[in-house]
Amino acid sequence: MKNELRTKKIKALFSQLALYKYDGVLIHQEHDNEGAIEVVEVDGVRSLHFGTVPRQSSMLISDPNRLYLEYARTMSSWLLFKETLNHQEALLIGLGGGSIAKHLLYQFPDCKVNVVEYRKSVLKVARTHFGLPIDSRLNVVIDDGANYVKKNREKDAKRYSIIAIDAFDHEGIAEAICNIEFFTHCQTLLKPDGILAINLWGGVHRPQFQQIALWLGKLFNWKLLFVPVKGRGNIIGLAFNPKTPVYSIKDLRTRAIVLEHLHQIEYTYYLKDLVKHNASVLKNVIY
Repeated sequence: MKNELRTKKIKALFSQLALYKYDGVLIHQEHDNEGAIEVVEVDGVRSLHFGTVPRQSSMLISDPNRLYLEYARTMSSWLLFKETLNHQEALLIGLGGGSIAKHLLYQFPDCKVNVVEYRKSVLKVARTHFGLPIDSRLNVVIDDGANYVKKNREKDAKRYSIIAIDAFDHEGIAEAICNIEFFTHCQTLLKPDGILAINLWGGVHRPQFQQIALWLGKLFNWKLLFVPVKGRGNIIGLAFNPKTPVYSIKDLRTRAIVLEHLHQIEYTYYLKDLVKHNASVLKNVIY
């Protein structure tokens, strides 16, 4: 009898422990051919994990359309250089929990958002646990991002005002996008005044970062800016097509204040960092 009671207690303990992961409550877990997909909640924030500690996406449950993670907010610094996305189209490579897609749909009611996501299971979890809407303005395609841009480079040439690349697996940047062919196809899909934004990992001294920066510099004639993500290992790259205007720092400061008020995102801070960290190429984009 004592042994049975002890066994029940041990099973109950393990059952309770299984509900906790990454310092939060594990509310969903599944596996597909690419590995684990986990949803964890802590202190009112719901996060997506791919079987490792780093968060792929996070959502403030009380404000689901807000960009919560610092890298996602920093990635939105392209807004400093584009007035609006209304009546325009965006292409997102990588869905995660859908925070960037939701933010664009919420802030620009007349835009169209196209997303390419490799894992069908990630799309399902974004719908069921992160509030990704069924919306006529949102089109999600299940495909490899590199394969998609290659297939559509002629059909969709010069179509998108913004391409945002946030393609990570459990180890880092997806290998399929780490080649100049991928970025060449992306540039083909951008409008003449379009902007490419990319979430990069690992810092300026990593060979992968240096190689991608070199590819982007050559393709975009060094109309290129980088901003480090505060307190993280990410760096956001912004690459500008030839018809993108060169902006005055005065106008950008005014715009940063307005955007900060509208979105509650630290655009004045991002602008300071853009100026601070891009001395050699700054004149190509900002005067």
